[in-house]
This record gives sequence, C-alpha cells and structure tokens, in this order.
Amino acid sequence: MHLGLIGYGNIARTLMGVLARENAAISRVSVVSLPEFADATRTALAQDFAGESAVYTDSAPLIQARPDLVVECAGHAAVQAHATAVLRAGIEVLIVSIGALADAALLDAVERAAAEGGTRITLPAGAIGGVDILSALRPSGIESVTYSGRKPPMAWSGTPAEDLLDLPALTREAVFFTGNARDAATQYPKNANVAATLALAGLGFEATQVRLIADPEVTRNIHEYTVRAGAANYTIRIEGNPSPDNPKTSVTTVYSVARAVLNRTRKVAI
Repeated sequence: MHLGLIGYGNIARTLMGVLARENAAISRVSVVSLPEFADATRTALAQDFAGESAVYTDSAPLIQARPDLVVECAGHAAVQAHATAVLRAGIEVLIVSIGALADAALLDAVERAAAEGGTRITLPAGAIGGVDILSALRPSGIESVTYSGRKPPMAWSGTPAEDLLDLPALTREAVFFTGNARDAATQYPKNANVAATLALAGLGFEATQVRLIADPEVTRNIHEYTVRAGAANYTIRIEGNPSPDNPKTSVTTVYSVARAVLNRTRKVAI
C-alpha cells in the first residue's frame, strides 16, 4: 500500500510505529506537512520508515503521487485545507479530526467532493468503541445518545475550560460543558472528536447530548455513553490511556486508525 498522511505529528508518528510492529504491507509513504515543519518531518519520517517516502508542503503533489489511502491526522484546519481536493481527485480519505465535520458546510463540501471523485470518506471509531452497533441500530430507531467525557483537569488546558475553572486547583470533579455534540466539537476541537463520531453514527449533532468533565480523581481519559434504541439499549465505558506526548488525545485513537489501515492490507478485515 502507498500510504498518504496529512501531518506528521504525535498521531502520525505513533501510527507508523504501530504499523511497523504489525508488519503492515506499506510500500511507500507520502506526507503533507506545513512548510515550517517540512525539514523536521523528513528527518522523522526517515527514522520511522525505511521504504520510499516523500514530504510535500501542499496537497497537489500528494494527489499527483496517487496514494491508495490518505490519513488526515493534523487537526481541523488540515481537513479544511486538504480533504476536499484529495477526495475530488478520487483518493479515499480517512479523517481522524472528525470534530471538524461539526461544521455543516465542511461536511457538505467533503461529501460532494467524495461523490465527484467517486471515492469515500472513512471515519475511524477513534477513542470510543461500539460505533458499529450504534450505526447498525439507526434503522431500528434511536431514542437517545448521551455521552460523557471525563479527563484529568490539565488535559483540558488550552481550551475554554480554563476560563470556567481553576484547573490546577480542582479538588473534585467539575462539569463545565453540557450541550449538544455540535457545540462540544466546535468549542473543544482537540478534546471532543468522540462527540462528533457518535453524532455522525447516530442521531446527528443537535440530538446527541454531551457532558464534559474535569476530574482530579482520574488519570485516564474516560469515555462513557448510553444509547437507547428500538433494537437494543447499551452503555459503554472506556478508560483510555492518554497519549504520552498529548494528554488531550487517548492513545486508543491511534490503534483505531491503525486497524483501519491494516484492514486494507489483510485478507481478513475485522
């Protein structure tokens, strides 16, 4: 497989490590990087991957290289900057920064680009589980989807939570956001991709309810949600270890993306 990557930060580098350990059949890697990070990206990529590789500073040469799959792992701005062009060229894009699709105009744009290119957008489960059953239950009628995201206080640093709470001084849990998935994903783009994933798999952004919690008693990123539907009711709780280099991200996100890539290289996909 010729793998394309948009961004080569924590998620992408960890992904390459997982793919190497799993002996993924990756023959070539092409990366789009911001110009100011291009040299560092070339150095890091050479350390992580021994095969043929290239680093570009724009999506046009990436498209010309024709990767089999492009994985976006650089944040909401990267989805806006590159996804539509890659999709319109007929190349499948796996979007990690799913919260970007809370922007209704962007979601419409990428869907139209995929249709024009005769390809598709893939959304990994990321840090959450059970997305397969949530999506499967839609025809049975979903009554409610309620999600709670609980993280250590400092995992919320650099977000609007800092204006609402004294994060370092917290001694007990504090619910600082209650609302729908669109607002959660928009206001907390680095922390609430899970809310957007659940919304797209289930009831949509307005009807998916979200609570975000800073809790000094926990050391992991805890994702819990409850679904009530015509065919089944269920609750899932996942305690994900935060990424060592970015506590806002659960390391399970990378393994979810790796699974999606590996399923394209294996004879049995599951």
